[in-house]
Amino acid sequence: MKIKVERRWPKPTYTIGRLYIDGLYYCNTLEDRDRGLVQTQSKDYIKAHKVYGETAIPKGTYGVALNVTSPKYAAVSWYWQLCRGKMPRLLNVPGFEGILVHPGNTALDTLGCILVGKNTKVGQLTESKATFKAIYKILKAAADRGEEITIEIN
Repeated sequence: MKIKVERRWPKPTYTIGRLYIDGLYYCNTLEDRDRGLVQTQSKDYIKAHKVYGETAIPKGTYGVALNVTSPKYAAVSWYWQLCRGKMPRLLNVPGFEGILVHPGNTALDTLGCILVGKNTKVGQLTESKATFKAIYKILKAAADRGEEITIEIN
């Protein structure tokens, strides 16, 4: 399964994009500010240009795992009921740790993670929990079939 995030509307403090699953548009995304980082840059370069909690991850292609429990989200009952706290986690993101796909409404809800929902308000997402639940079920079904899941950010 291939997920693609197209960063479309960069702003000074956040970035709105579109998320596609296997080529089909699915929802909007919200990330921190895109500072022009790319996966092929050195980890030292990325760390030097990253502002903690205010920087989108480098553009590139990453594996996605559904088998790592997030202590933060495992403690929240609806996440536990949905996925036992095993959120979609991006693998081997240079200069970043623990990058997830999860619900949220504003750039304050992400520390480099990718938020999903509908961009019906300027700089915000709505219907984020419902969107995440639907996406998670699609990703979980693919993982259960043994499919490799990747995400391309551009």
